[in-house]
Amino acid sequence: MAFPRRFSSLSLRVRDLEAALAFYRDLLGLKVEPDPPRYWLSPEGEGFHLEILHDPQAPPRPYPSVGLYHFALLLPHRKTLAQVARRLLQASVHLEGAADHGVSEALYFRDPEGNGLELYRDRPQGAWPSGPLMFTAPLNLKRLLSEAQSPGPLPPETLLGHLHLHVGSIEEAEAFFAGELGMAVTLRTYPGALFFAWDGYHHLGANVWAGRRKAPPGATGLLGYTLQDPWGRRMELEDPTGAQVRLTPGF
Repeated sequence: MAFPRRFSSLSLRVRDLEAALAFYRDLLGLKVEPDPPRYWLSPEGEGFHLEILHDPQAPPRPYPSVGLYHFALLLPHRKTLAQVARRLLQASVHLEGAADHGVSEALYFRDPEGNGLELYRDRPQGAWPSGPLMFTAPLNLKRLLSEAQSPGPLPPETLLGHLHLHVGSIEEAEAFFAGELGMAVTLRTYPGALFFAWDGYHHLGANVWAGRRKAPPGATGLLGYTLQDPWGRRMELEDPTGAQVRLTPGF
């Protein structure tokens, strides 16, 4: 079963434009459409857009703090995940972690300004574990890398698969994502975290692992994201982190 695509774009504010472009354009292979101070990046397949707003005067977001934990790019195959991992590791990008979540295999990195980036591939739904939707177990990185002998950029089919946020309150997160947006809570077993979804997928995670520390106004990091709404709503809201949520009609 193929799940409907729900995330279509994500916006970040950055201080160092050249470093951001070197990472997302030159290393990951996204194409760029400049409209200074905004830059739109996307894979060849146009499955999502990453908007970068360049503001060299923006105060750096302290980490950890309320805001982005990571955004996750979904790759179509295990081989493509291995190719991109090889490319990042050969460029000495720090690998923060590698995990088997049952439903997926995931690698965790950070971009030049500290924004969390997950690269992952989904297992077929028929191979998902019974019981809780996800778990976290060690991933055999050597075995994963053996799937590809050469490095490569993000494939054209790459999608923006899900988003995970640091929030100040789990209750506020549930009231917004479940109450206002109508997502179901898909997982409650992670301490200090909840996962939400339309369609039974792992679309959005929220955790309180950063406490209530907030970034200064106008700081770097997550500005907003666009969700394709299954009920066809078109509106703009503010999520519990202060990011702008744009709902557009989905399917």
